[in-house]
Amino acid sequence: MTSRNYRVWLAIAVLCNIILGGMLAFSWWERRSSHASAGAAEPQPAMAGTATEGTSSGEGSAAAPTPLVPVQLTPQRLQMIGVTTGQAEVKQVHDEMRFTGTVEVDEEKLAYVQLRFPGWIQKVYANATYQYLRMDQPLFTIYSPDVSSTEQEYVLAQQNRDALLKSSSTAASNEANWLLEATADRLRRLQVPATEIDRLNNTGKAEHDITIFSPVSGYIIERMALPNMYVQPETKLYRVADLSAVWVFAQVFQSDLGKVKRGDPATVTVDAYPGRAFRGRVDFIYPQLDMNTRTARVRLVFPNPDLKLKPGMYVNVQLEAPMGRQLVVPASAVFHSGTRNLVFVDQGQGVLQPQEVELGSRVADDFIVRKGVKAGTPVVTSANFLLDSESQLQAAAGAYTPPPSGAGGPAAATASAASAQASIDLTTEPSPPHKGSNLFRVKLTGTDGKPISGAQVNVTFFMPAMPAMGMAAMRTSVDLTDKGGGVYEGKGTLDSGGTWQVTLTAQQNGQKIASKHFTVNAEGGM
Repeated sequence: MTSRNYRVWLAIAVLCNIILGGMLAFSWWERRSSHASAGAAEPQPAMAGTATEGTSSGEGSAAAPTPLVPVQLTPQRLQMIGVTTGQAEVKQVHDEMRFTGTVEVDEEKLAYVQLRFPGWIQKVYANATYQYLRMDQPLFTIYSPDVSSTEQEYVLAQQNRDALLKSSSTAASNEANWLLEATADRLRRLQVPATEIDRLNNTGKAEHDITIFSPVSGYIIERMALPNMYVQPETKLYRVADLSAVWVFAQVFQSDLGKVKRGDPATVTVDAYPGRAFRGRVDFIYPQLDMNTRTARVRLVFPNPDLKLKPGMYVNVQLEAPMGRQLVVPASAVFHSGTRNLVFVDQGQGVLQPQEVELGSRVADDFIVRKGVKAGTPVVTSANFLLDSESQLQAAAGAYTPPPSGAGGPAAATASAASAQASIDLTTEPSPPHKGSNLFRVKLTGTDGKPISGAQVNVTFFMPAMPAMGMAAMRTSVDLTDKGGGVYEGKGTLDSGGTWQVTLTAQQNGQKIASKHFTVNAEGGM
């Protein structure tokens, strides 16, 4: 493609994008204008918590958390939705944390084998990596001109001392003893083995080679000593590790660092030894965090008498951080509702009271509670989501009315009438309702089948918040107009498709004469 053609096609692409952006902007402006016009044409509620005909409060009420009210359920309903209870209690708490780690050599039990004189290695006895060494075990023999000449001096000093023992001159005898001791001290400073000095005392003869012995016990993890090798004092001939105790480096997450302290007990398990646990303790917490993994190294010390834990092994680490006696509730009892943490307190006779609590950290299957409940308080440990939805629904309806006996059927078909004075039924246009504007029509009849006029009828649509999806609670409340013949109508807007919880209420002369709860599936997207 030529440069000219490329510029032409580029200009066409830019022009198409500009046109498409303008179309999208116009469509958005038109929808917003129509929505604003519709909102301006409908009267707004005069007070919080009330709504006039055709008023949708879904968007305005979503900003604030929906208030919660107690829920009362029959024994049949409690059993049907699977409500179980536990209690808040004070007990000794140990926070169990699990991490990964690796086994390393205990650096405090490492040793090097080096000489303090140069020479040539002759025979090597410790000739394999990971060979076990005992203290004073022969390692190799070496010829050193420095050591050999010092031994010769020692032999001569010894002979000179023996010759002067018969002398009458005390000064000469003392000088001979001093010379012998000075030569022996030179041999000791060169770390010539004591057995070699004893041999010189016994035989009075210097040897060509001397034997070097291991100064420690442990395993050879590095070996550089070879036959005929010339070595200097700085040459590292062996690195020996005592593996009777090892270090384990655990990678601890930043959020857990505050729970770990030196001396805490720790347990290690390895896939190679199923069912076996090794016990140790926290020895050191490194003061630096890995910027990539957001973890810190924690060093643990483990006894290793049977050498099951081998350097380089990958292990599972469990830390137990004692936290003393704490007030806790079962983790399943806590319901996380947006920015609030709730528990439902069992007050007896089927009454479940939502209670906001302040939580500490989670320990095993419990949460530490800082504020909100006391020890011995019975709390619900299952079906919390259903209870939260029911509490929000009843709060949205504006009143708390316990359901009558036998109201334990499915929500979609249950009519929880507050009294037997009237029956109330809902139809919508379109049917089923959809996202957007809908007409709600309610038929109110008495127990004798005659229509009831002059009542105050309200229909409330409520959808609970779904924090996991980033959705706040939505609510639409409409006060219906009496059209005569027991028929009440009003328009309202549903802000989303999906399952809505519906509450119908009817009052007359300040008394509630009918109430009904059920669910409706609205068409349209979220």
